[in-house]
Amino acid sequence: MTDHIKVPEIVPLVRYAANGTQTIFQYPFPVFASEDIKVYFDGAPQYSGFDVTGSGDTNGGSVVFDLAPDGGIIITIERRVPLERMTDFLEGGDFSAQSINNELDYLTASIQQINRDTAPMLRFSDHETTATTVLPDRLIRANKALGFDGNGDPVAVSLEGSMAAPNFTALGTGAVTRTSTSKFSDCVSVKDFGALGNGLSNDTLAFQKALAAHDSVFVPSGTYLISGTITLSERQSLFGVGETSVVECIDHSFNAIEVVADFAQISNLRIIKGNVGIKLYGRDRPCVQTAVTDVTLFQQNIGVQLDGYTDPNFPCYWNNFDRVLVEQPALHGIHLTKTGAGDTPNANKFHACRVYSHGADISGHGVYVEHGSYNNAFIDCEANVKGTAQGCFTLGAGSYKTLLINPYAESFNSVPNVKLEAGSDESAIYNLLSASDGAAIWDLSGGKYTAFNAGFPNKNRLQRITAVDINATLQRFDTEYIDTSGTFQLDISHSVHLVSSFGGALNIKLPNAANAVGVMIVVKKIDSSSNVITITEDSGAGPDGRSYYLGAEGDFMQAMSNGAEWFVISSNRAPGNTRYYDGSGIYDIDMAVDVYLLSSFGGAMTARLPPANAAIAVGRTVTIKKTDVSSNVITVTEYGGSGPDGFSQPLNAQYKTITVVSDGARWYIVSKF
Repeated sequence: MTDHIKVPEIVPLVRYAANGTQTIFQYPFPVFASEDIKVYFDGAPQYSGFDVTGSGDTNGGSVVFDLAPDGGIIITIERRVPLERMTDFLEGGDFSAQSINNELDYLTASIQQINRDTAPMLRFSDHETTATTVLPDRLIRANKALGFDGNGDPVAVSLEGSMAAPNFTALGTGAVTRTSTSKFSDCVSVKDFGALGNGLSNDTLAFQKALAAHDSVFVPSGTYLISGTITLSERQSLFGVGETSVVECIDHSFNAIEVVADFAQISNLRIIKGNVGIKLYGRDRPCVQTAVTDVTLFQQNIGVQLDGYTDPNFPCYWNNFDRVLVEQPALHGIHLTKTGAGDTPNANKFHACRVYSHGADISGHGVYVEHGSYNNAFIDCEANVKGTAQGCFTLGAGSYKTLLINPYAESFNSVPNVKLEAGSDESAIYNLLSASDGAAIWDLSGGKYTAFNAGFPNKNRLQRITAVDINATLQRFDTEYIDTSGTFQLDISHSVHLVSSFGGALNIKLPNAANAVGVMIVVKKIDSSSNVITITEDSGAGPDGRSYYLGAEGDFMQAMSNGAEWFVISSNRAPGNTRYYDGSGIYDIDMAVDVYLLSSFGGAMTARLPPANAAIAVGRTVTIKKTDVSSNVITVTEYGGSGPDGFSQPLNAQYKTITVVSDGARWYIVSKF
């Protein structure tokens, strides 16, 4: 809206009589947004099936219906704006002419709306003194007519002698006599508003009229065809007698029943067809504490849908479903989702609900928590779906802390019983009965779930458990086998790592200690090659503040993180922690083992120690022994240094041995013989 609209002197309401063919109806008053237009059929509000054009136009616009309203229906088009102020002018700020014009236009429209609301009311003439306008007390005026005394003030007038219908008195001690009118008003039926329930006539308008006039509407036995959505608002209820109270949609182009506010109830109905059988979302208010009980939904695209919708202030929380059957859904049986910027559906409870394909194709999921948080719970629920489904119970990427308690899953054709999509987090599954050919639990979440008596082959998956006293008959550790070279980054998904460096030297990186508080990790070298496994830490100093080396088959290291650093709990130098080498020329001592047995039979050899200040050398002791009978000398030197005790040391005869240690600055001879 680039320029402000001008609000003329006009009544913001217009009525038309539908002729069965016309689809476009004009409204001659301006509106600020299309949401300001309200449409009624014979007084029943309409929420869908039409578009509004001309918002922001001084001359008004049009309501365009998808289908022509039936002939004889009175169509009311009204402007109804919220009576609220959404703007404010700052002290000392800029004063915008457009802003004040828009504000005054809105105030004028609000006054016109109030004037229209009061116009149909009974009121005193401007030319008489106003009498009392207070009605007699409720108990005094009950079952009486409104009359006026000699002063013209309202009084309750007895209807005795004027009622043709007899009075009613219930059986039992303490029963009071009521008029038949009072008795009949206890329960309002959709048939009281023209519904026929014969399976032939369109009863949509009767439902809409009944719910516009009353908060509780009874649906007697019969089949009621509808061509538009039945909408329940705050504290409204729709109830029938069971499977013989049938609400049948003419096709799948619209939702059968929508609950758009809080504390609604739906019970004892059978609902056939429609896009969604029952949809809950916060359109007008938070959609909370709705109760749906003893309802059958048949042949919808989606049986039940809970939608977080567009406004986080109107969430879809704390709703309850009990003994609901969804039969032959085409897409999903029960679906929790979020189609806009609203919050996810949270803390909703489903008890003894069942999704049953009954031989019909289903392309989605039996139960699909696409979005939902904080203990959406499915208790004693069943998903029995055809093999065309993607899953019996599926927890999607937007799900968090979902509970499946005693679920029963059944299908074929490798349909997973429970599917955890990547992104689902902290799901809990208790006592799963898996009767599908697919995986008991197909986990794509990275193990972010807990299971008790569920899954295969491992029935239980416990996470973040603190136990004071455990008596364990058998313990198994989650073990990972690694066979590679180069660098391999560990995570905390496994506790024991069996590592082969047969293909080349290998650097095993522990996760950073800060990301592994309380975690214990074991690394063991299982191959017989001379390739060293070096254990370091991702962005940290390593176990006990240094790199750790596994050089011989069977060497291992066990370390634990306290959140600040890794500490070595246990390690070993396995039996046979010795290397034998037969050659000539330069041989570098790599410090992977403690004892080097060297043969120089083929020619003179130089055994070169690493620099005394090298990380692999500091504090380490190593023994070198000549094993051959030749006269070829083995000279022990230091790479880039002067050698043990400051000199090169010759081993010139068989069995000559030297043991040296580094203090980080020099190599010192511990023994030589």
